[in-house]
Amino acid sequence: MKEWTVGRAAAGCALIVMTALSASAQDPQFTQFYANPLYLNPAFAGTARCPRVVMNYRNQWPALTGTFVTTSASYDQHVDGMSGGLGLLVTHDQAGKGTLNTTTVSGIYSYQKPLTKKFSMKVGFQATYFQKALDWSKLTFGDMIDARRGFIYQTNDVPRGGSVGNADFSAGVLGYSDVFFVGFAAHHLTEPNESLIVGSSKLPMKFTGHAGAAIPIGMKGKYGEARTRISPNVLYQQQAAFRQLNLGVYVDHGPITAGVWYRTRDAFIALIGFHLEKFKFGYSYDVTTSKLTTSTAGSHEISMQMQFNCKPKKRRFRVVACPTF
Repeated sequence: MKEWTVGRAAAGCALIVMTALSASAQDPQFTQFYANPLYLNPAFAGTARCPRVVMNYRNQWPALTGTFVTTSASYDQHVDGMSGGLGLLVTHDQAGKGTLNTTTVSGIYSYQKPLTKKFSMKVGFQATYFQKALDWSKLTFGDMIDARRGFIYQTNDVPRGGSVGNADFSAGVLGYSDVFFVGFAAHHLTEPNESLIVGSSKLPMKFTGHAGAAIPIGMKGKYGEARTRISPNVLYQQQAAFRQLNLGVYVDHGPITAGVWYRTRDAFIALIGFHLEKFKFGYSYDVTTSKLTTSTAGSHEISMQMQFNCKPKKRRFRVVACPTF
């Protein structure tokens, strides 16, 4: 994950890209995990039952010269005739102000099976095509610098890179009731080659485990549902040598959601969101706690979600009681 790779942020564009050319990469990450459900776990496809459109924007470390900007958009819905959900996910990640760009397009299918009257399971499968591209013209090198006039020379470094595309596959599983849920996802099962030069640079498998609960508290509203819910959550991710543990809690009260998270040895996160019947909006800010604290200006993230109407749900369908953001 980019938050973990301190070396990429501490150097300029050239080091960022040369690192990408010669070493294994890590996936971009989103702080609002559940506001980007298909990106977190393909088993989430169709969990809202009705058609759903989700859009996400993340600007990581904007104070640095080579900022990281990641956007994504997804669509998913449950299809009764297929006993599961279908989803489409598109992401775009740029590093070094567009020097290194990665675009992915994924198709997702998830199968749903009620195991008991109170517990259901979904299994998701994801097929992805990605393209990574390097814009060599945006790189700067030491031999381009004049001591007085700055960057005025042409570099003697030989251009390398270009673009590479490949297929990628992922899978996930999700178990849930009306109160709690637990899930696991494995991305990049075939560890595809994403090297921009001669040789091989495999994209390491990423493993994600997540669990949480939605606990109603306080007085109930006129429809018999509690107006306030507290949702403790835990998320663990590992990709190659990089490990990340996230601990947090959300509080929903009416249309307002607030949340705090701690990403171990890396950042504190504050979130605020609101949700109407068919629209949701969230904003989160990561306060960096590593040695880069004074240099990064944190990370900003925005999420939007639109839920559309559909036919009344069948009695056998259970919606996941996971957080909105």
